[in-house]
Amino acid sequence: MSARDTDWDGVRLHVVTGKGGTGKTTVAAALALALAAGGRKVLLVEVEGRQGIAQLFDCPPLPYGERRVAVAPDGGDVYALAVDTEEALIEYLEMFYNLKRAGKAMTKLGIVDFVTTIAPGLRDVILTGKTSESVRRKRRDGSFIYDAVVMDAPPTGRITKFLNVNDEVSGLAKMGPVRNHADTVMKVLRSPETAVHFVTLLEEMPVQETMDGIHDLTEVGLPIGGVIVNMEHPPVLTEDDLAAAAAGALDLDEIVRGVKAAGLEHDAESIAAVLAAEAADHARRTALQRREKERLEAIDRPRYTLPLLSDGMDLAGLYDLAAALRAQGAA
Repeated sequence: MSARDTDWDGVRLHVVTGKGGTGKTTVAAALALALAAGGRKVLLVEVEGRQGIAQLFDCPPLPYGERRVAVAPDGGDVYALAVDTEEALIEYLEMFYNLKRAGKAMTKLGIVDFVTTIAPGLRDVILTGKTSESVRRKRRDGSFIYDAVVMDAPPTGRITKFLNVNDEVSGLAKMGPVRNHADTVMKVLRSPETAVHFVTLLEEMPVQETMDGIHDLTEVGLPIGGVIVNMEHPPVLTEDDLAAAAAGALDLDEIVRGVKAAGLEHDAESIAAVLAAEAADHARRTALQRREKERLEAIDRPRYTLPLLSDGMDLAGLYDLAAALRAQGAA
């Protein structure tokens, strides 16, 4: 699949958000791999200081610098950056006020923490600004350094406030470098080259937060990308068996016979009862997933589904998820 055959053709900044526990960081990493496939260069940015990217790619903690962490299929490269707020603030002071030495002194005095505590909007401007700078950065010949940038962003509950930096700095600065920088960041975030993707599970709360988040971002004019359903549990029973399990009407005698046929003669009745209970749980989960899928149908955005990996998440699993995204036209 070529880079022109995707739902997100022309998008250079992919912001990935989702309710906590939905696998947001994993999906962001898989998306970076998918986008890099075929010889492209992609930067994966972490802004929450958890070093989740390093854990996923099984590498040492990331320094405040861009480091290659993976080779994508067909020769692409994924670089990663864990944005450190203090280092980014020092860069900011040097860039706009020529105060790098003063910035280091401020760090030692703890003033950086003080500044970002009394003006949390400034922290978000710094974090989003570092990412948007990576999107805009070019070589001497005018070509972009990175073909795409993926941001592992804060959770859905904070994403609108985090990205809507103009509102966040409105009380801090009406003019000058801070305001100009925020305006530059917002031009990137509101452009057609940016898309905010929502990661969800097929469960009530994550789906509701996804719907609320999409509404809130739309209200402030930020571009919505796709909805990525993570860890879907495929049904393992037939429709008839699912209906019977949900109704508590499975034939226990038949299950007992099956248990005994498998060579488990001892306590076959107890084993059969446990299996029936598992089947009932599976039927309830399958019904829940179908209900939440129907709710997601109301969202007029591309939707992608990633499977639950039975062997757990490791580097090979990331490549499997990246392949699944590419197969569905996401990259």
